[in-house]
Amino acid sequence: MIELKPFCALRPPRDKAYLVATRSYLTYTESELEDKLNNNPFTFLHIINPAKGRGLDYGPEKYQRVKKEFENRLEEGIFQQDTHPSFYLYRQVKDGNEYIGLIAAVAVKDYLEGRIKKHEKTLTRREEMFTDYLQTTGFNAEPVLLTYQDDLRLDQIFVQYIEQRSEYEFTSTDRVLHQLWLIDDQAHCQIISETFKEQDCLYIADGHHRCASSALLADRLASHGDGAHNYFMALLIGEEQMKVYDFNRLVKNTTGKSELKILHELEEHFLIERKGKSIFRPEKLHEIGMYLKGEWYKIVPKTGTFDPGDAVSHLDADILSQNALDPVFGIEDLKNDKRVSFVPGTEGLEYLQNKVDQNSYQVAFALHPVTVDQIKKVSDAGLTMPPKSTYVEPKLRSGLTVYKILE
Repeated sequence: MIELKPFCALRPPRDKAYLVATRSYLTYTESELEDKLNNNPFTFLHIINPAKGRGLDYGPEKYQRVKKEFENRLEEGIFQQDTHPSFYLYRQVKDGNEYIGLIAAVAVKDYLEGRIKKHEKTLTRREEMFTDYLQTTGFNAEPVLLTYQDDLRLDQIFVQYIEQRSEYEFTSTDRVLHQLWLIDDQAHCQIISETFKEQDCLYIADGHHRCASSALLADRLASHGDGAHNYFMALLIGEEQMKVYDFNRLVKNTTGKSELKILHELEEHFLIERKGKSIFRPEKLHEIGMYLKGEWYKIVPKTGTFDPGDAVSHLDADILSQNALDPVFGIEDLKNDKRVSFVPGTEGLEYLQNKVDQNSYQVAFALHPVTVDQIKKVSDAGLTMPPKSTYVEPKLRSGLTVYKILE
């Protein structure tokens, strides 16, 4: 049984939503960040990045500045709090893909009791850092992305709102359409809440550290009773709509091995087929593309090189690590080894090829996207995926809805 509830969001007025909403500031280049901060007084970047550029480190001083900047925007009317609890229906259209999800307050206890399932490990240091941030600032501004089993009753409610004029509608500079509707009808809110009570579990698609820090905050404030800190803001999207992109690898051949040596060593674990100059895109699981010395190859793991019954060993990212990155290139620690870089599939395979052609890297590996079913199997087994196994869409902008954690 999943507990979620509507809430009174703090959000920008209709005419300023497109100016306030922002991507994570880490996704901007230095010049882009400077341009946003200098030329858009409303951007949420002024709040989450209170010192221009990236000069203020995470810590108490920054968190206090974030809180103060947000309070200033409240006083200026750039954010206003809704008077009636609502669910917020969000629609995004990007690159021909449509995503429709529900922004809601989700109970921390469902995470603690294992009904919100994870597939990544979290770092204690980052958990504590984010918890300090939440406790000082008192708000969530970027929802965790959760996925649920599609339910026709929810779709029937959502379509009624999508046919109406949206509260927000704008296209961001990256050519992504964003729309938001308020669901504040009590009957609809009741149906939504009751429908999710019938869901056995939810799966984290993006935001593992945000979930963990919300749980840690609830534990810190346990003596404060049943307040808003026992929930966190999430965007819930049906499994059928969520899109998982490939997460590819670029490798620096610091061992100095020749092309023939690399191919010879790979042949121990893979069947290798030369594809020539044309880009090879894996069409199914266990097909891996490799770009080496101006040519593409299809490499397929041989029988016996992985356990097909194991949820993690079955993943192509793990197969590649265990049978190529480690034994051939000596890359054992994906999280910390500087010889390997990770590139989301949204960049395209041409990006991989160009990096190798420019000699920034010597080898590129293209993986088939992980499936939602694979994510669920890993989560259900209580296991974790290798680093950078999934790149999930949609990515929601910060500042459209803000959940107030502390009264």
